[in-house]
Amino acid sequence: MSKIELDKTDRKILSVLQTDGRLSNQDVAERVNLSPSPCLRRIKRLEEAGVIRQYVALVDPDKIGLGLLAYVNVRLEKHSEVAGGARGTPGLPATSPRNDFAISVGTWPEVVACYAMTGEMDFLLRVHVEDMDHFSRFMMGTLLKHPAVLDVKSSFALQRIKETTALPVVG
Repeated sequence: MSKIELDKTDRKILSVLQTDGRLSNQDVAERVNLSPSPCLRRIKRLEEAGVIRQYVALVDPDKIGLGLLAYVNVRLEKHSEVAGGARGTPGLPATSPRNDFAISVGTWPEVVACYAMTGEMDFLLRVHVEDMDHFSRFMMGTLLKHPAVLDVKSSFALQRIKETTALPVVG
C-alpha cells in the first residue's frame, strides 16, 4: 500500500467530504477556500489514488430493526496451509482455514466488519442482528457450523458512546 502525500487543502477536502459526502463541488470548494475547478481536480485525484474509496449512505441499524450489536472473537483450528489454487484472499494461501473462513465471512450479511487479529483469537467480527434470537440463529446455524471455527467469544454493545466513519485527516 502506497501512501499518498496530502497537503492541508487535501486534508480539508477529506474532512468536509467525510462530514457530508453529498455536498456539491461548489459547496466543497467554498468550504476549503478554492475555486471549483481546482477543487474538483483535487477530489478526482483523491478518488483515482484510492484515498476516497466510495461514497455511501450511513443507515441507522436501529431504524431498520438491527438493534443488537455484537463483537465476536473467533479462533480457528490450526491446520497445515497449502498454497495455490484458483480462489483466494490476497495475502492468504488459497486452501488455508483462514482463507476459507475469510471467504465465508464475505457471504454472511450479519457480519458488517471482519478483521484478522493478533493475539489468541484469529478474527474479530462486528455483527448486527435484530435480537438475541437472530444472534443465536446466526451463531448456531452459520458461524459455529464453519469447519475451521474452534472457539468464539461474544460481547454485546450496551450503549453507543461514539461512532464515526470519519478518519482524523486534519493535522
